[in-house]
Amino acid sequence: MYKRALGALPAGAMVRIEGPFGSLTLHSDRTRPAVFLAGGIGITPFMSMLRQAARDGHARDLILMYSNRRPEDAAFLDELQAIAKQNKGVRVIATMTDIARSKRPWDGRVGAINDALIASVNADVTPVYYLVGPPGLVEALRDTLNRMGISDDDIRSEEFYGY
Repeated sequence: MYKRALGALPAGAMVRIEGPFGSLTLHSDRTRPAVFLAGGIGITPFMSMLRQAARDGHARDLILMYSNRRPEDAAFLDELQAIAKQNKGVRVIATMTDIARSKRPWDGRVGAINDALIASVNADVTPVYYLVGPPGLVEALRDTLNRMGISDDDIRSEEFYGY
């Protein structure tokens, strides 16, 4: 929606832009893992956190579950996998939902982020969950976490509209 509207504008058209908005920042309790759940370009807010963790050698666990249709649609995938290899505190779990249409080989997970995948984290303490992506994905993931017994106090989210 947003990209199509911008793409339809003639060259030189005037636009008004507001923002950025939001305050999605990493929690301060280093004893609690962070679980990032991202869909598509929803990965963007997590990149600075993961890059900083890689530079600092963070003492906390950072777990990214990243869903895309195909590997070629997954922004930053190669960089994310490199960060995970270089930093034992960072775990990247990428999953593809439409691998049949991919032209790129994929031997990783397939399917959507679901309760079984989220439960595989097996943390000793309750993580703080961060959800970013299209509104429908964020809502579905929040519902899944709530059904799993995760309190809204342990969930932070940001929705990306119209991309």
